[in-house]
Amino acid sequence: MRKLALVALCVFVLALSICAAIATAQTASGVGGVGERVQPAGGHDEAPVPVPPPSEKALSYYRSGNVLWIVNLIWGILIPCLFLVSGLSARIRTWARKLGRKWFFIIGVYFIIFTLINFILDLPLSYYEEYIRQHAYGLSNQTFAKWLGDSLKSLMVGIIGGVLFLWVPYLLLKKSPRRWWLYTSLLSVPFLFFVLLVSPIWIDPLFNQFGPMNNKALESEILALANRAGIEGSRVYEVNKSIDTNTVNAYVTGFLGTKRIVLWDTILAKLNDKEILVVMGHEMGHYVLHHVIKGIAFSFFLILFTLYLANRLANGLIDKYKARFGFDSFADIASLPLLMLLVTVFFFLISPIALAYSRYQEHEADRFALEITRDNHDAAMAFNKLQEENLAVPWPGWLYKLWRSSHPPIGERIDFCNEYKPWKTSQPVKYGDLVKP
Repeated sequence: MRKLALVALCVFVLALSICAAIATAQTASGVGGVGERVQPAGGHDEAPVPVPPPSEKALSYYRSGNVLWIVNLIWGILIPCLFLVSGLSARIRTWARKLGRKWFFIIGVYFIIFTLINFILDLPLSYYEEYIRQHAYGLSNQTFAKWLGDSLKSLMVGIIGGVLFLWVPYLLLKKSPRRWWLYTSLLSVPFLFFVLLVSPIWIDPLFNQFGPMNNKALESEILALANRAGIEGSRVYEVNKSIDTNTVNAYVTGFLGTKRIVLWDTILAKLNDKEILVVMGHEMGHYVLHHVIKGIAFSFFLILFTLYLANRLANGLIDKYKARFGFDSFADIASLPLLMLLVTVFFFLISPIALAYSRYQEHEADRFALEITRDNHDAAMAFNKLQEENLAVPWPGWLYKLWRSSHPPIGERIDFCNEYKPWKTSQPVKYGDLVKP
């Protein structure tokens, strides 16, 4: 199922949403597109690589994606409202009290029932968005069985995470109703680090097989590049994403002892070695520039602001509509849909800030990749191919960029690769002190 919908069932929805946007640096997210691959004029490596025009298929995918984004936004508001105004959330709380009896188990039973109902309500839209639509545009290789299996695994991960952690903010709501939002925001920081630490070893392998790279020569080059970037003890993994998708991606994930470089087998098949090294330089840039840590610190303030506003508004709504909602306290677990609703609305309002920061980090990672490889041509060609394989429009509208784009438009990235060559004119590079000769 859609990961955001499952994670949104947990009070840390905002933390995980922002983390996904600005801390988990995945090169190809939202930067793909179909277009005729354009080779530089005359085949000379120093010639600028033109930005390829989007095909009709890419434009169709872009337009339908915008409509689907609006549908998802409305859906994410309507579902919590349905639980609230129908009194269903309060009835689930009552069932949970009969089954759980003690407070901790009441929280867990409520969350399980709530999540299962939400999963069923969400299933048709998820099926269309993740399976039907992706196959229609030739982006997916998944069988229905694989899609359904992954959806059920995501459901179980969401349930386990909610049962393990949801009691924390509700205990804080109970013990400190005036300051719970501050304490919850503070606790979200170690929670995010915990997610980054365990995801590569406990979560990601549930969905795909990770193994050593088959191309040992390329692996050696990647490790040599990592050594130049000052990344010691790196491990490179190849993941069999071709069983799921035709799109391409690569990323650095994990924290402390679980950090690793991951390449989809699709990117290994569709980009040449030099282009992959530039992509790896980008991902290493995220690590060297401490983007994960900075992203989590930035997320903390956004979480703090969002939960503060949610707390201020929630109490007034509960006082006014407690008879319809079926609860009179924010500390009641039946208030979870209200918390989800308010977080969804406020995150929508502040998401341009989060996404702008994400685009800044991605641009700096592009700069680092160019400085460590000094291979402008292959960098531009890598983005050219990413556009082709992932169905992106190189110059999306400003509303798309403001509210949906965690990465700079791919047209901007290709132009930057063509233009950024300070070493050609003996100008200083920005991150020269971070790169070994």
